[in-house]
Amino acid sequence: MRGAFPPCQIEEKMKFVDQVRIEVKAGDGGRGCVSFRREKFIPKGGPDGGDGGKGGDVYFVVDSALSTLLDYRYMHHYKAKNGMPGLGKTMHGKNGESLELRVPPGTLVYDDETDELLTDLTEPGERILFLAGGQGGRGNARFATSTNRAPRHAQPGIEGEAKSLRLELKLLADVGLVGLPNAGKSTLISSVSKAKPKVADYPFTTLVPNLGVVPYGGYKTMVMADIPGLIEGASEGHGLGTRFLRHVERTDLFLHLVDLTCMQEGDPFENFQMLNNELTNYDDSLSQKPQMVVLTKMDVPEAKELAQEMTMHFESLGYPVFQISAVTGEGLKELVHAVGEELDRRREEQVPAPLDSEDSSD
Repeated sequence: MRGAFPPCQIEEKMKFVDQVRIEVKAGDGGRGCVSFRREKFIPKGGPDGGDGGKGGDVYFVVDSALSTLLDYRYMHHYKAKNGMPGLGKTMHGKNGESLELRVPPGTLVYDDETDELLTDLTEPGERILFLAGGQGGRGNARFATSTNRAPRHAQPGIEGEAKSLRLELKLLADVGLVGLPNAGKSTLISSVSKAKPKVADYPFTTLVPNLGVVPYGGYKTMVMADIPGLIEGASEGHGLGTRFLRHVERTDLFLHLVDLTCMQEGDPFENFQMLNNELTNYDDSLSQKPQMVVLTKMDVPEAKELAQEMTMHFESLGYPVFQISAVTGEGLKELVHAVGEELDRRREEQVPAPLDSEDSSD
């Protein structure tokens, strides 16, 4: 069919889901019981109806083993168990089983009706109570008084809370790779990490973001995100549009890859400025993030010829510049080392300074 994605690309798109809508409801409380003692020689015993059980709660749990919202793509309704009704002999109904919804780090939970951000789930292992189950109704034993010794009514259980939600995933990464399609982002991340994104010589090879864990400094690691190729007008929805732009919001710095072998697609510096404009148009705060310029495909002679001139041009504007070839490995160690040092410096700046002894004694 004309215009359809190849089967391999359809499969790749299906693996990564970063936005879903779901209906979530906590369990209802169980109904209280109306019961009276019936024992030998006590034909008219007092009320002994027990209370209903509490409905199950709904929790969100951040699972670092997850990197997509795929589990919620085909099932949209989630409900915790209801509490059981109360029983005779003042027996309490069983509480409903709680429901845990496991999501990847970086998941934002919105109220789908009001568009209000309800919670931002970033810490692996975090477990938050999101919706409370309804309280169980009281049985008739609770209503016995000196003037009403045989109450014949009990309370119904309270309904559990319910919400229509929109879950959005913004990947948590230290470094974001940006650049035009075919700039070499997938090749770079596959060369410095164990990530295995699809690599080919046609535009929009990468249809989903890829994450790779990159070792540096002997024992430290950084998370690198390969963001699908951006084009002019991406902030307005062109190309892959704004769908993946939100994944660069949480990165600490950008590696802006510039391919010097594609002169037919325009001046490399003008393309560089165009993509930066797209980032700024999407979110002005992105323009404040530090950038390193990476000139790619240094194994190609025509790129090597232009590299020195472009390096001087970018450096005159204050950008650190690296020349690499992900195919031959040229410049990769120097790039990873420099990125690691920059991340360490930024992390140290973000750590609060310890209080002075004089301040702590006040």
